[in-house]
Amino acid sequence: MTLMRATSSVEETKRAGRELASLLTPGDIILLTGPLGAGKTAFTQGLAVGLGVSDRVTSPTFTLVRQHQCANRQGIAVLHHADVYRTNSLDEIEDLALEELVEVGGVAVIEWGEMAAGLLGRTAWRITIEVVNDDERTIVVDEASVGERLAMMQGWAAQ
Repeated sequence: MTLMRATSSVEETKRAGRELASLLTPGDIILLTGPLGAGKTAFTQGLAVGLGVSDRVTSPTFTLVRQHQCANRQGIAVLHHADVYRTNSLDEIEDLALEELVEVGGVAVIEWGEMAAGLLGRTAWRITIEVVNDDERTIVVDEASVGERLAMMQGWAAQ
């Protein structure tokens, strides 16, 4: 089963990320998927704003992981923003130690998350951004991946 939220601009995609941030708790990992240009980084930028990140958030395509300090009510201290597009194997993704990083008050968003699903898929939220047309997107959340926060996610999707 899935939850869906439609957006019709980059700003709405960012807002969806910002609003989702309030539902996160330390230790959460999001596997973010979608085609090139779908809005994965825009969604993550909104998520970062919602977590109280004050620095600029860009895709970490060439550095693989960037850390951003957070200031929020949930107790999330660090946003680990990963882009695994340029990795060649699950071993390379495992070497990033994202599960260990989130254990100390962090959350992680992994762009091109389908590449990490074999490693992190059991414990991570699975979110896909589908391209409808040049402006419109559908953000799809796998209900099973959000566990006990399903009711809160239903409210987020209804917006």
